[in-house]
Amino acid sequence: MAYQAVFERYELKFMLTSEQKEKVLKAMEPYMALDQYGRTTIRNIYFDTDNYRLIRHSIEKPAYKEKLRIRSYRRVGPENAVFVELKKKYESVVYKRRLVMPEEEAMRWMDEGHHNEKGTQISNEIDYFLEYYETLRPRVFLSYEREAYYSLCGDDFRVTFDDNILARQEELSLEAEVYGTPILEDGKVLMEIKCSGGIPLWMTEFLSKEKIYKTSFSKYGTYYQNFIFPKLKEEATYA
Repeated sequence: MAYQAVFERYELKFMLTSEQKEKVLKAMEPYMALDQYGRTTIRNIYFDTDNYRLIRHSIEKPAYKEKLRIRSYRRVGPENAVFVELKKKYESVVYKRRLVMPEEEAMRWMDEGHHNEKGTQISNEIDYFLEYYETLRPRVFLSYEREAYYSLCGDDFRVTFDDNILARQEELSLEAEVYGTPILEDGKVLMEIKCSGGIPLWMTEFLSKEKIYKTSFSKYGTYYQNFIFPKLKEEATYA
């Protein structure tokens, strides 16, 4: 299975209305095309400590932050391939390392805290992460529908659109159905621009003309702030 294991790029986020998305798509037509997968459902399991240390640190907007997740692009069984992803962000640059393996093996790795196979640089980084954050466990299942577009120029410029973002804290398995609490307002779409260099001039001119501005948005962070934290606060009040 061919896949990209290492990423180093900028990832810029924009919150759009459905009408703005259609305008963006129109502007992209001469320059970009929908990738071979079309519209896909992405499933993620986010790992965190018992006191949600990773996401609490992330929403403080520090210069450096990191997270660990397991991702699949369809509903899987124990033997189906998933991605174990370690994602770090420093001074606006995203660094992502990922490995592909059967779902059962990935979950066992997370549970045992170390990989049984001969270590690679990426697996060693993940092993260190698991050891450093001692109480990591699956905390949130998060899914969304994605359309991804690639540049016809052959560079690494990409644009993705995510909607129907759902999150939950039960049935934390990539083998399960997609369901959960919506975390976006109706009619909203999250656009992400991903590139290792500058944004093409045609895109910057379009965004400026339409007054579409960069925003800060975290899917897991939004779910934590709006649903997990209030619940924890309420439980603490009545404890």
